[in-house]
Amino acid sequence: MPSETIKLTAKFKLKEIPNGLDVLFSTYREIVNFLISYAYENNITSFYRLKKETYKNLRKEYPELPSHYHYTAIDMATKIYRGYRKRRGKAKGKPVFKKEVIMLDDHLFKLDFEKRIVKLSTPSGRIELEFYPAKYHEKFKGWKVGQAWLVKTPKGLFINVVFSREVEIREPENFIGVDLNENNVTLCLPKGEFIQIITHEREIRTGYFVKRRKIQKNLRVGKKREELLEKYGSRERNRVDDLYHKLANKIVELAEKYGGIALEDLTEIRDSIRYSAELNGRLHRWSFRKLQRIIEYKAKLRGIKVIFVNPAYTSTLCPICGGKLSPNGHRVLKCKCGFEADRDVVGSWNVRLKALKMWGVTVPPESHPMKKGGWKVSRIDITQITADQNGYFMRRLRRALLLQ
Repeated sequence: MPSETIKLTAKFKLKEIPNGLDVLFSTYREIVNFLISYAYENNITSFYRLKKETYKNLRKEYPELPSHYHYTAIDMATKIYRGYRKRRGKAKGKPVFKKEVIMLDDHLFKLDFEKRIVKLSTPSGRIELEFYPAKYHEKFKGWKVGQAWLVKTPKGLFINVVFSREVEIREPENFIGVDLNENNVTLCLPKGEFIQIITHEREIRTGYFVKRRKIQKNLRVGKKREELLEKYGSRERNRVDDLYHKLANKIVELAEKYGGIALEDLTEIRDSIRYSAELNGRLHRWSFRKLQRIIEYKAKLRGIKVIFVNPAYTSTLCPICGGKLSPNGHRVLKCKCGFEADRDVVGSWNVRLKALKMWGVTVPPESHPMKKGGWKVSRIDITQITADQNGYFMRRLRRALLLQ
């Protein structure tokens, strides 16, 4: 049975910030900014070249610092400059590293679950830092520990650790096609069954967007304004994350019977968004890739195969005959062969057909009743899956939007 690697990040809040750590953060930031400037001036995107040209000088200038801090700083600077290069034309000025973040490799820290401590290498030696235990930490026992990031925020000191694990993926008997949209997710199951889950994500994000706009309009720039923006930004993230996890659980539960999930490869979709300013803003706030990652890792943990298909023409070609579809009122599409369906149904159907072809499975011929609407679409509201408090929240949010 083939295996795949799952990588997940867990956050550990440390109980205190020891003396001398502030100096380590400022020194590390200084080194990263020097390396970014060097990479920028010499157009270096290779870790090995940047290391070869700068490492000896860094060791001379910062001899007290463990050598692996230099390695991780070079790695971080290389990634920052590569990201800057990709955004050329959009990014202004030279890239600068301002965050209170230190990248750690496995030589710089050691995590002890039993004693609830993190051993960290510093210029003054190895120190032990206690962390607050969380219930979800338990599932990572036995997983392989990889990179980590030491992060200082107004809420305290955290270490974000990447864990990895090999999981066995069984051969899929079939695939379900998943079409992600701003306000719903449509699933195409075998034998002409479709499930559409209404997520209300658009209402959630619009509600918080309107709230932030009011704060920005009514309060001057200052500490109180920043605190309120951070407060509601955090609430939005928590609300959407909770929605995504419950949604992913439902999708994986439905897919377990068939062993395969097909998703669209939407990594470049933001570059093609060219609508009105309002719609552009809404679509850019939609974190579809995050939802895909959650679906992917939850599926793999249950041994379900996940594949990504090319999204081209999934909502414009007829899944029966392959002809071009034309609009037939609101979100309905129609083909010359007589096929007619909602565009989300078409999208999930074509995603599933592409997955079957990619996997080398013979695509079953669609029957005449399917052409004439011989399928079943079941609609589920996310408030039927989530807790009652989410339903209460949605009612309050709709009322607030109506008063705008």
